[in-house]
Amino acid sequence: MPRSARILSPVLAVAVALGATACSLSSDADSGTTQIVVGYQSKTINTVTAGTLLRARGYFEKRLDEAGKKSGTEYSVRWEDYDTGAPITTGMIAGKIDIGSMGDYPLLINGSRANVNPATATSILSVTGSSAKGSLNMVVARPDSPITSITGLRGKRVSASVGSAGHGTLVAALSQAGIPADQVPVTNQQPQVGASALESGKVDALAQFVAWPGLLVFQNKAKVIYDGAQLGRPTLHGTIARNPFIKDHPEVIDAFLKAQLDATGALAADPLAAAKQVAEASGLPPEVVYLYNGPGGTDFDPALKPGLVDALAADEPYLKSIGSFPHPVDLASFVNDGPLRTAVAETGGNYQQLLDRRGDQSTAPGEVWYDGSHTVKTDDATGLLRLVRAARAAHQKVTAAYVTDPVLGTRWFADHAVWLRDGDRFEAFTTPDSAATYRAAHPAAVPVGYDDALAQVRP
Repeated sequence: MPRSARILSPVLAVAVALGATACSLSSDADSGTTQIVVGYQSKTINTVTAGTLLRARGYFEKRLDEAGKKSGTEYSVRWEDYDTGAPITTGMIAGKIDIGSMGDYPLLINGSRANVNPATATSILSVTGSSAKGSLNMVVARPDSPITSITGLRGKRVSASVGSAGHGTLVAALSQAGIPADQVPVTNQQPQVGASALESGKVDALAQFVAWPGLLVFQNKAKVIYDGAQLGRPTLHGTIARNPFIKDHPEVIDAFLKAQLDATGALAADPLAAAKQVAEASGLPPEVVYLYNGPGGTDFDPALKPGLVDALAADEPYLKSIGSFPHPVDLASFVNDGPLRTAVAETGGNYQQLLDRRGDQSTAPGEVWYDGSHTVKTDDATGLLRLVRAARAAHQKVTAAYVTDPVLGTRWFADHAVWLRDGDRFEAFTTPDSAATYRAAHPAAVPVGYDDALAQVRP
């Protein structure tokens, strides 16, 4: 039964997906077009180059138009927006979604469920966003909570989406702290449900992936008690597609990956403009989007680097432990960078250079965003304080200010960071644990509030 080519609401899209035929790419009898269905997560910042930004810029449609002119085919795209990767996997296995994007744990669950049968098998085609240390996942508590670190969660209830990178980070963090997982009850909830539960006091903490920790902290509804970077494990999000679709429609896959490269290039060229556009399309505050999409935030290199593939292998034990990995996955075949290599070469790029590129978040500068129009970068947290202080003295609006944790390399909101003063130098951290690590090597450093730091910094 042919499906309409018009854009559907998420609720209606699910209904259509459940009732449609097994092959998602089909000719539309009314318009004469061939429709491709893309599943994405508008509020998952690490997938914007294959989701929110890609859709907002129309890059995929433009690349499809180019492909269609060569083949004589007219294409249309239906975008289906979800909160997590699980429903995208369900849609792909049912043949209702052709291409999707999701985080590392959902990617592996997708492969474990789909690849048991060649007719439903999938492949990872590219990276949409990654973090070398895992700083994109965090555990947060209410601002007035006495809990300040992961060790305070013993006997407390935590909300998490079981099977997500946020939950995986929680499990690993508890293990790192020597706390048996059964001593920290987990309530399995979607991110927005968990956020409400945290605010109402029904749970003591929330473990989630981007952009939920940043959003709640920005809204003054939470504080960070554990930064995923403390694990030092790479995390990633990626593009995934059905193998039968890849085989039957290589021109569509090529168009999608070239469009992702277009979006990646646009974000790198003007991250502030991209953040504003993603914010408008997703409903997230632009300050939160730019926290992750700005310099020193997410690494949007699309290459499937060996280190990231190794990180996927390291994730398997966790998924097995929660019963979400019913079948083994051969990463050698599940990870397929062949189409991306072709797309990079045909757009004038060098894939080997992408593989060799190293994104070093620890050297990212501080940054002050003025009045919604422009930003100024600084070399350190002390310089950032001077810029903000000068702006306040001149009655100039500061939209947001971002600092980099010198221990963990995480980019964070300056006004929500944990600050230390060490002589005339100031440093900012995501968590009290990170600040304590710094103080162990710098015993003269003393805690100071953000406003006090602004008052004390020398011009």
